Amino acid sequence: MSYTLRQDANARPVLETARLRLRLPQMADLPASTAFWASERSHLMGGPWKAEETAAEFQGLLDQWAKHGFSLFTVTRKGSDDGIGGIGPFYPDTHPEPELGWSLWNAADEGQGLAYEAAVAARDWFFATSGHRTAVSHTDPVNHRSHRLLSRMGAVVDASAAHPYGDEPTLTFRHYAAGAA
Repeated sequence: MSYTLRQDANARPVLETARLRLRLPQMADLPASTAFWASERSHLMGGPWKAEETAAEFQGLLDQWAKHGFSLFTVTRKGSDDGIGGIGPFYPDTHPEPELGWSLWNAADEGQGLAYEAAVAARDWFFATSGHRTAVSHTDPVNHRSHRLLSRMGAVVDASAAHPYGDEPTLTFRHYAAGAA
């Protein structure tokens, strides 16, 4: 198994991996998330966003947790409660199906396998608990780092998958639950 499942004081899921902890977002995560989404680093994921857009998206994640029982987790390093990214399944009303996504908010956290470690744990938890057997990851066609991560996770390109991004160039990968492919 890629994670250990625990619960926080409010009986909400907390996933632990070798180096990371994935927990529900908290308001204290908003400044780091806002800084990332306002930066040029977010340009391959639909950014940069204004602070108001990030706050609205953040509220949307909390609403998805309430509605679906899943959404993006905030990722922390073990032993710290400081968020370093948002990773996991999310399913806003604009999407035709759940999407697995990730962002590490600080460039210094990239290149260490942290996104892979967290994304695999979140994906495996999602499939084990949600009843869904597939999910997608919509990417910018030039986001080669995400494409490498997706390939490493075993996702495959699904050219027929619908996406919510209109005419924007989008390359969609599909994830399958074990035995669902």
